[in-house]
This record gives sequence, C-alpha cells and structure tokens, in this order.
Amino acid sequence: MSAIWLSGAQAFCPAPSSLAQAQVQRVVDGDTLRLTDGRNVRMIGLNTPELGKKGRTDEPFAVAARKHLEALVAASAGRVGLLPGKERKDRHGRTLAHVYGADGANLEAQMLAEGLGFQVAVAPNVDLAACQQAAEQSARQARLGLWRQSPVIEAGQIRGSGFAVVGGV
Repeated sequence: MSAIWLSGAQAFCPAPSSLAQAQVQRVVDGDTLRLTDGRNVRMIGLNTPELGKKGRTDEPFAVAARKHLEALVAASAGRVGLLPGKERKDRHGRTLAHVYGADGANLEAQMLAEGLGFQVAVAPNVDLAACQQAAEQSARQARLGLWRQSPVIEAGQIRGSGFAVVGGV
C-alpha cells in the first residue's frame, strides 16, 4: 500500500531543479531532522503528533510518524535535498525547509499522504501549501493514520496548550 501512496505523494509537491544536499544524522521526531552539520531542520507545512517529554505520554501516531520519517530518510541513504523557506528560521532557531528524498519526492507530502501529520500553513512559508493540502486530503479521504477517527474537537474541549484540530459553528 505504501508504494501507491509514495507515487501519489511524488505528484503532490514535485522537486525543483536544484536543491541543497544534506546528510541526516538522526530523525528527531516526525517533522524535525538533525543534520550532520549540526543544524536542526523543521519541515515546512507539516506538524506531526508530539513524542512524550517531561513525563507526558506520546501522542497517538507520534512514534509511527518518527519511524516512517526514519524509513523515508533511510530510503535516501540518509541524504536529503533542502529547499529553504522564505522565513529561514523558527523561534527555536531551527532551519525551516522543505525536504526531498533522493527520488525527488517531497517528504512532507509523503508524511501527510500517509496520515501521519497535519498540514499547516504559516506565512510567509506557504509556497507548497496547495500540494500539501492535497496530500493531506488524500489521507483524510482514505481514513489513513490519524484520520482513522476524526481528530477534530470542539473549542470547549481544549484542555491544554499545543496543536489541535478545532471545529465549530
């Protein structure tokens, strides 16, 4: 089944003609990579469930997202292509970039198409928002990953800080 989604994800956000190449040291979580040059790269347009820290438990699909990103990076022999965002750093000092595998597939779109994250658009880094949204929509329609059950909650159900998919009238 992944091969079907892989080819579909490649169509969502095709790679530009030239990308800066980087070697991945390790996958931090489902949306962050540590490079061998010391940079932490936060993938643009993707927010995956959080791994447990400070006594908290892992959010559903957090471990699956990290493992899938590890597999995508491994399939590229640990080398990825980076397309930096218009805004190049986040408030934590991480490099903001779109990440591509050796086959030219956009890794954010692959994660979204597998239902392992949520598409987020934060200006000015919105160049791939439409293709990322299409990738997420395919996972929603197929009820993959975190879309197996609707993650949408009502505003009154929010109990803490962090990311939430909120619905209402």
